[in-house]
Amino acid sequence: MRAIRATAAGGPDVLSLDDLPAPSPASGEVLVDVAAAGVNFIDTYRRSGVYPMPYPHVVGSEGAGRVVAVGDGVDDLAVGDRVAWSGAAGSYAEQVAVPAREAVPVPDGVDDDVAAALLLQGLTAHYLVTSTFPVEQGQDVLLHAGAGGVGLLLTQLAVPRGARVITTVGSTEKEELSRAAGASDVIRYTELGDLTAELPALVRDLTGGAGVHTVFDGVGRSTFEASLASLRPRGGLALFGAASGPVPPFDPQRLNAGGSLYLTRPSLGHYVATRAELLDRAGDLWDAVLAGRLDVRIGATFPLADAADAHRALEGRATTGKVLLHP
Repeated sequence: MRAIRATAAGGPDVLSLDDLPAPSPASGEVLVDVAAAGVNFIDTYRRSGVYPMPYPHVVGSEGAGRVVAVGDGVDDLAVGDRVAWSGAAGSYAEQVAVPAREAVPVPDGVDDDVAAALLLQGLTAHYLVTSTFPVEQGQDVLLHAGAGGVGLLLTQLAVPRGARVITTVGSTEKEELSRAAGASDVIRYTELGDLTAELPALVRDLTGGAGVHTVFDGVGRSTFEASLASLRPRGGLALFGAASGPVPPFDPQRLNAGGSLYLTRPSLGHYVATRAELLDRAGDLWDAVLAGRLDVRIGATFPLADAADAHRALEGRATTGKVLLHP
């Protein structure tokens, strides 16, 4: 089979299209023909060495496809089933062995591209608004990268819960997408000379001087200070990603000075710790798609061989919505 490997820690150029032996499903696994693989920032962190990994390794952890073989001990999946997953190492490939616990059945009416595009970012948006800082009626929420994959989905999940969603974006096109998803106010950060000073001032103008109840920040280093300064007393910052780089070491006393603030660095794995929780969250997402309440935007697709270009586009902020690879 063909697969994309990161040959060493580095930029997109370290990605190589290689012919490798096809995997066999071990006990507790299913073998899947990959129809589409999701491209995510965590893939770039692992490729670049921000997250320690062995090299070479097959990149990717998300996708959708059809089961072609079942390992021992798997009794709830069968050959021919359509599944999606967000935690199977080696998903930039024509075939991947997926832990059965991670394989989520895909209902009829949800196609492979939507399934691959939705699961990781949709589950992330779901746990953030329902569990990390549950969004409630009347709250003001600030969301960075409002036209990104998580941003568009999180907006669509937060608005029906009664929140007013304020987003940041980098272009007019992205502003239009964010507003279409339900954002009440959109701030183009590219027009701000000093993001750290000017963004909190704009947010407070929009909230009558109070600040927002919650900030959902998947950008990291470049937005962190502005995120903290945009919170009202006892507000919460969910730092769920680091697209601009990791946040430097932080003195927790600043949370006191800012108004008894809350800061968390959540991770999806802790919010789908059991298969029951994974299937419950995924079920909510499938239901929302089938009911027309959740639009999954696929911003770009690339052939598997062009995975390096997909990484360049994602890291260069040249995409909106989800990026997919087609083996």
